[in-house]
Amino acid sequence: MNHTVAHTRPPGTNLPQAQGLYDPAFEHDACGVGFVVDIGGRKSHRMLSLGLQCLANLDHRGATGAEANTGDGAGVLIQLPDRFFRSVCDFKLPATGTYLAGMAFLPRAAEAADAMALNIEKIVQSEGLQVLGWRDVPTETTTLGSFAADAMPTMRQVFVSAADDCDELSGLELERRGFVLRKRIEHETDPAVYFPSLSGRTFVYKGMLTVDQLAVVFPDLLDERMETAMALVHSRFSTNTFPSWPLAHPYRFVAHNGEINTVMGNRNWMRAREGMLESDVFGDSLERALPVMTPNASDTNSFDEALELLHLAGRELPHAMLMMVPEAWENHDTIPDWKRDFYEFHASLMEPWDGPAAIAFTDGTVIGAVLDRNGLRPSRYWVTDDGLVVMASEVGVLDIDQSTIVQKGRLQPGHMFLVDTEQGRIVSDDEVKRTLAGVHPYGKWLREGLVHLDDLPDRFLLTPQHSSVVKRQRTFGYTEEELKILLAPMARTGAEPIGSMGSDTPIAALSNKSRLLFDYFAQLFAQVTNPPLDAIREELVTSTASTIGPEANILKVGPESCRQIVVPSPILSNEELAKIQYLNENGDHPDFEAFAIDGLYSVAAEGAGIVDGLETVCAKVSEAIANGAKIIILSDRYSNAEMAPIPSLLLTSAVHHHLIREQTRTKVGLVVECGDAREIHHMALLLGYGAGAVNPYLAFESIDDLISQGIITDVDERTAHRNYIKACSKGVLKIMSKMGISTVASYAGAQVFECVGLSTEVINNYFTGTTSKLSGVGLDVLAEEVAIRHRFAHLDNAAEVAHRDLEMGGEYQWRREGEYHLFNP
Repeated sequence: MNHTVAHTRPPGTNLPQAQGLYDPAFEHDACGVGFVVDIGGRKSHRMLSLGLQCLANLDHRGATGAEANTGDGAGVLIQLPDRFFRSVCDFKLPATGTYLAGMAFLPRAAEAADAMALNIEKIVQSEGLQVLGWRDVPTETTTLGSFAADAMPTMRQVFVSAADDCDELSGLELERRGFVLRKRIEHETDPAVYFPSLSGRTFVYKGMLTVDQLAVVFPDLLDERMETAMALVHSRFSTNTFPSWPLAHPYRFVAHNGEINTVMGNRNWMRAREGMLESDVFGDSLERALPVMTPNASDTNSFDEALELLHLAGRELPHAMLMMVPEAWENHDTIPDWKRDFYEFHASLMEPWDGPAAIAFTDGTVIGAVLDRNGLRPSRYWVTDDGLVVMASEVGVLDIDQSTIVQKGRLQPGHMFLVDTEQGRIVSDDEVKRTLAGVHPYGKWLREGLVHLDDLPDRFLLTPQHSSVVKRQRTFGYTEEELKILLAPMARTGAEPIGSMGSDTPIAALSNKSRLLFDYFAQLFAQVTNPPLDAIREELVTSTASTIGPEANILKVGPESCRQIVVPSPILSNEELAKIQYLNENGDHPDFEAFAIDGLYSVAAEGAGIVDGLETVCAKVSEAIANGAKIIILSDRYSNAEMAPIPSLLLTSAVHHHLIREQTRTKVGLVVECGDAREIHHMALLLGYGAGAVNPYLAFESIDDLISQGIITDVDERTAHRNYIKACSKGVLKIMSKMGISTVASYAGAQVFECVGLSTEVINNYFTGTTSKLSGVGLDVLAEEVAIRHRFAHLDNAAEVAHRDLEMGGEYQWRREGEYHLFNP
């Protein structure tokens, strides 16, 4: 289990190493994006000039550093300029559409760049391709600030085609070969090597530039022979992060204004899916392209990489975009069934890439934009009578005679704007989605594949005795205060108890009390240009519903892609967990075979015992998956005097990351049956670290016990359970919304938390990728905190706390024997 992750400099950048409070993993940006396109697909230098003019007018959307002539980034994506390349290359190019052209960022030193070019040629040859030639990119650097100039790579253009003894390549087959080639170059050469583009359809010029510098630094862009029917431009404002040459937009398919808040989870899920990836169109070559995700890349780069895979594996580009950025369909009562079926089916395949985002995209033939479900990024468009379409972050990017405008508007939340230059028309949002929804019988597959938890027969469980509940409450550190201030009000009212803001008690690592592992974590919050959501007034765009179960190969579409259990809330009652656990007891639901694994360890072995316990659990989970388990239930219910419960958050995250490394995570749904979770913060953490659903069984047993003891008198058990689930679900939604995340499906595994006080070793091994600016305690201290609670649970009656079953507490209100407060009386 000794897995370490170093936060290193992202490849091909000049970003500093992780140091102090800075970590390059936090690189995000807020930018200006726009495109111009001739609807009829007529290529001209004028379209490129209009694109550059649009970019120049987005100057206020970009940023500079301490040097006014060092920009955060600017770039342009155009159709492959075939006429221009034929004019300037001193070697012969094959027929249009049968060769790849790429912009390559190589090491700065000339000798190193030459050596790298030779290495690239060897990889090209091994792929059954040939390098037709290289072209040094003309650059004019006198306008660059020293910071940008010092970081500037050697830039060369490379041209690749099928080898002479191979069949000619064109179309998507050529793009796929280029994709595999580029990924191999990324994996097998120096991190300083970066390809802004390598395609037979499009080409990219970009860099750490201001908007005015782009056409100056790259004089190619001013050449009249440089022709295109479209230009996608981007001006980067990296707010609180460092600029670099590779991190400028556009990427190979997209330019992006906003943030992807769930990117860490999205990356983890994509890595986990790689073990199941198969594609008829890629064949054996797909294996050579893995891993798809570039470590430590920006959120946009990761989005672009996932989109590229989905598109090249067979989906149209708008289809892949709608998979990744779906509109709000879950709570939309008036959405037509065909559209709901389309989105619900794809929700079984992939979680949304969630966050405030306007994303423009193109494959060289279609160009368009999609807006996030909340509409938190502006996108406006104009259409003129001569077939010019302009879309940008705002109006005014081009000075257009208003009398020539035949249509104008703004992109609506969750909608797509699409121009098809091959068909010569604007395709409406409704037509795009209706066409894609009609490709397969999604509704039929959903009805045959999905099992709704609410439709399963009820299960009735025995109510434990008071003494049994108390022993468990002691094992998991329950206090009288928590029962009174947290659980009882949630059970009565269905709402989270509200207190004053802030806490004046020590952080968990500095407390002299036995604290739960949950207390070492705090959620990150939306920053700078990244707004939180109003979860109350924007109920339409949020959802707590999700599915539990295995995923199918994301690159193939069929009825097996949606065999999952639909749960309306990620918080499961004890009866609902029993429904899932015994769903296949008669053998009639083999797609939902559940396997429960005890998350316990020998309390006498202390920290080493937790390590052994986690390794045992991970081995059992892997074995269960190999034997056909589709749902894994991690449980701490059956602890005893010798075996203590592993903290559920540690158990969940350890198994989640173990399966990601094994690339088997998407083969199973993960459900956590835990006694230590009772607060909403606990539920959010378990979901954020990979749980598909959480059953806080002891919270329900405690509520039942409070009712039987007469402490809760105004609701029955069933109503109290529903109220508690409602309160937890609303609370999780509120926590998600503070990070600008709309759905539980996106939140699961997103790890949008910061840890304070756990050692680097614990973070790297079990909470891989978690933000942790300060190191702290290790498993030995966590084991002792568990042991304190465990000893209290298994004391002889004579030694129990006088006059009461549990500790009084003192976290929320001062108690003499409770937690220390800054404002102690």
